[in-house]
Amino acid sequence: MNATPLLKVHNLSKVFPVKVGILGKIIGGVRAVDRVTFDVQSGEIFGLVGESGCGKTTLGRMLLRLIEPSGGSVVFDGEEITAMDRKQLRPFRRRMQIVFQDPFGSLNPRKTVGSIVGEPLRIAGKSAGEVASEVEELLRTVGLPEVSSSRYPHEFSGGQRQRIGVARSLILRPEFLLADEPVSALDVSIQAQILNLLMELKEHFSLTMLFISHDLRVIRSLCDTVAVMYLGRLVEVGPVEKVYTNPVHPYTEVLTQSIPEPDPKRRKKTHGPEGEIPSPSSPPPGCHFHTRCSLRIDRCFEQVPELSERGEGRRVACHVR
Repeated sequence: MNATPLLKVHNLSKVFPVKVGILGKIIGGVRAVDRVTFDVQSGEIFGLVGESGCGKTTLGRMLLRLIEPSGGSVVFDGEEITAMDRKQLRPFRRRMQIVFQDPFGSLNPRKTVGSIVGEPLRIAGKSAGEVASEVEELLRTVGLPEVSSSRYPHEFSGGQRQRIGVARSLILRPEFLLADEPVSALDVSIQAQILNLLMELKEHFSLTMLFISHDLRVIRSLCDTVAVMYLGRLVEVGPVEKVYTNPVHPYTEVLTQSIPEPDPKRRKKTHGPEGEIPSPSSPPPGCHFHTRCSLRIDRCFEQVPELSERGEGRRVACHVR
């Protein structure tokens, strides 16, 4: 793996305004992503994990400028893309692609699979023959028969539709692939097939990936590095095995303890965090996790912990540990 970061994210933030009335008066804001900083090395699979509603998807879509950030920067292959206009950004669209979570809602039901997968090539100016040839080749690569080109999305199962989504994202041969919970809507047996496919395609196309999931087992089996997110902030980042076998942040510890253990003899009695998740529209001051943390100290109520180096490539945002 190359040690050069392909993607550098610095202090990335997103605030969604809260509006009331017919005139849309702004009365507040929801800070969905709060000053997030991390690097994705060229050739690695970077995992982003956290509870539903913590800001994972918002963060991922800001990286591709599908959602405009409120602040911060995204540098892709040495180029700052957050300040680019649509014309400047267009060449980077080919190099950065996404696999959406919902294999049912992300495909146009009125178009054939060949048309869906081949549309980026047609926009790029390729001939009909070239488009058909490349689409058929890629469909075979993702495990679909050639006859799939003439069929419509409703004729496929959920797993097959996700393979179509993967093919569409790879048709332009991107360097960076964002996978936004690509298996959460699928049966467990199908999940394993799609994950194996992503691993094979990562090697075949020399991809760098950012994989978003709430399933810690999936992240552990697939990723090289993991970032743990809570209420819009990163609380721990590091090599996946080190984070899972020896979590430092109390929230990371809670997450790892919640991984289901199929063997009853190996199950441990665990204690979940206190209370409920605070509202993103009015998060607590200081450390966002202090309202649920049994280890909190006075400093946690007032001061925001910053991600700091803890050795072995790990960064943690915690006053206590």
